[in-house]
Amino acid sequence: MKTPRATHYRITALDPHAHLFEVRCTIAEPDRDGQRFRLPTWIPGSYLIREFARHFVTVRAESGNAAIPIEKEAKDLWHAASCAGPLTVIAEVYAFDLSVRAAYLDAARGYFNGPSVFLCPEGRAEAPCVVEIIAPKGPAYQRWRVATTLPRADAAPWGFGSYRAANYDELIDHPVEMADFSQASFEAGGATHDIAISGHVHADLDRVARDLARICQWQIDFFGDAPGSRAPFDRYVFQIAAVGDGYGGLEHRSSTSLICKRDDLPAPGIAKITDEYRRFLGLASHEYFHGWNVKRIKPAAFAPYDLGRENYTRQLWAFEGITSYYDDLALVRSGVIEPRSFLELVGRTLTDVLRTPGRHVQSVADSSFDAWIKFYRRDENAPNAVVSYYAKGSLIALALDLTLRIRGTSLDTVMRTLWRLHGRTGIGVPEDGIEKIATEAAGADLDAFFARFVRGTEDPPLADLLGRFGVTTHLRAARNDRDRGGKAGSGGIDAESSRCWLGASLAVGANATLQHVFSGGPAEHAGLAAGDVIVAIDGLRAVPDAIERLLRRRRAGEALTVHAFRRDELIVTEITLGNAPHDVCWLSLDATVDDETRSRRAAWLGTNTGGGATF
Repeated sequence: MKTPRATHYRITALDPHAHLFEVRCTIAEPDRDGQRFRLPTWIPGSYLIREFARHFVTVRAESGNAAIPIEKEAKDLWHAASCAGPLTVIAEVYAFDLSVRAAYLDAARGYFNGPSVFLCPEGRAEAPCVVEIIAPKGPAYQRWRVATTLPRADAAPWGFGSYRAANYDELIDHPVEMADFSQASFEAGGATHDIAISGHVHADLDRVARDLARICQWQIDFFGDAPGSRAPFDRYVFQIAAVGDGYGGLEHRSSTSLICKRDDLPAPGIAKITDEYRRFLGLASHEYFHGWNVKRIKPAAFAPYDLGRENYTRQLWAFEGITSYYDDLALVRSGVIEPRSFLELVGRTLTDVLRTPGRHVQSVADSSFDAWIKFYRRDENAPNAVVSYYAKGSLIALALDLTLRIRGTSLDTVMRTLWRLHGRTGIGVPEDGIEKIATEAAGADLDAFFARFVRGTEDPPLADLLGRFGVTTHLRAARNDRDRGGKAGSGGIDAESSRCWLGASLAVGANATLQHVFSGGPAEHAGLAAGDVIVAIDGLRAVPDAIERLLRRRRAGEALTVHAFRRDELIVTEITLGNAPHDVCWLSLDATVDDETRSRRAAWLGTNTGGGATF
């Protein structure tokens, strides 16, 4: 069989001020009847048709010095006319998407994901690829370097130049960061791990490296089932864009792209793990865990990916939810945070889910299947109709883990079996694969568990399960709209709180704009809707702070006259206040437990948790 000749790419940071990359794709032997080039419509890890082609400003083709006609045949498909010699397609790509999914270029940094910039010549997806990365011109960019796990061809370490990939799939699974970034490194699992942070930061990078090293080594050992295990890659890069306000991550086979607030990173000389730094560590832990769970252990529907259309699976509750469970569990098991800190995070997740009426409408299996049209396209009614397969999925993973531990096994065993049967082999996980492996591990039929909590819309019995591990679940009313849970009440607001409830949440801002109106709540009964702006209550001007004070002073059952604007029309209605629901959760470690419970708890959390502190 003839070995396909390499596809050559060249991507140039053409004009940072105009946010333009120039991307060239050259093939030596185009098809005789003309060559088609296709661009992916979505990127693995983010399950929405992104339509990357909308950022292509111009597309032209040439062979030698001659222009070749090229026609767009579909939203993501171009057809170049036949030619005798090598064919090059040149695209100008607008890059100003400050996310982890597409491409970005300005005078401070450049970044791109392969699916958003690299055309794939039809019939040549398995051909080796060579890509030359060209820096922007000018003295302002002389300090720029390149952070990527693409294998180097002639490029120096951290340098511009030529890189290579075995095929198109590998080419687009190594994002590229270019900037005058801050850098740190550590070793874990026999692999070098590099940290590259773009943006203005004043952070203790040595501490970040130490903490990430513990988390990464724990995850490597977890899947290796032994201390000192080796990572499934030789090098890993954390590409981090530190910004004023942002959060997100996307996994790749040997790297991750993260966006965080610069203040989430730890300041030098501060030993405390702040809520913000803990959030950053959880994000990094989540994406690193994906190096196994979804990048190598993946649904059969993703083996291989079809990047031209939706790839449906009902398993994202496991690939994202189980990952969301282990991302914070890895922090406590590696010793980076204390058990009480981990339980605070669980309490916050429980609070988020309890505040989502949609959890009783949509199952996590259906949420996964409909991710393409619902999860990433949330609107004002989303809390009433949609459940997060991340958040509720993580609670189901917790419930499954505790259920299995009561039976003498654990979710750890399930994950290691998945790694052995599917991760190491590359065989996709069938839709019922996780259920079958868990059932075999338990030695009992778990069909009712999956039917009720995964395919159904019931809440898992976490209070009872946690109680078997010496953890007590508490519920109370919210102190205010900003109360995220995880901690006991304060300021007189506790489980017996008389704070009233509108049945709606307010958008951030100076005006009292309703962001969400919850199903069956007082606001819905009063005929109010998301987007309405409340201007007066009982004849007094309404602003968010005034509404919060009113809710503390009034009693459930009181009727109030509300004036609100819907668009430019005035609405006058009466709202009857309700009791604030007890949907804020916090967890505490039981101070007095028997030896069996203490041992079970220690095995779960990976540490001795005998203290009785609550939060």
